[in-house]
Amino acid sequence: MCGVPLFDLAPNLTVSRLCLGTMTFGEQNTLTESFRLLDQAFHAGINFFDSAEMYPVPQRRRTCGRSEEYLGRWIAHRNIPRDSVVIATKVAGPSGQMTWIRGGPKCLDAANIIEAIDSRLFVADADGLYRPLSNSLA
Repeated sequence: MCGVPLFDLAPNLTVSRLCLGTMTFGEQNTLTESFRLLDQAFHAGINFFDSAEMYPVPQRRRTCGRSEEYLGRWIAHRNIPRDSVVIATKVAGPSGQMTWIRGGPKCLDAANIIEAIDSRLFVADADGLYRPLSNSLA
């Protein structure tokens, strides 16, 4: 069986030619289903995963961030080395509809981007508490 081809996106950044989107994780897909899809993709050679702070869709206050949470939990529970996956995530821009995300940002400026990054992508630490992955995003 052949794995998914890889390519160099930038110096020291190799990604799979296919990227698995996670916008259904936490709404249409349960945690168990999401783990199964992530496992299958990773074992097929996919190391590139896409998410967004507003996922899953449709956007709702009660599910906001769940796709990133599931991705972070999968990394932690499967003991996936953080340097073996590439995560592309997106910051929500101005919207009068998603006021639960950073108070409904009025603009997409450096402060909003930094705040979004610092509050996303949680993994379990040694004590089983979820903490942001922001240290490893720098």
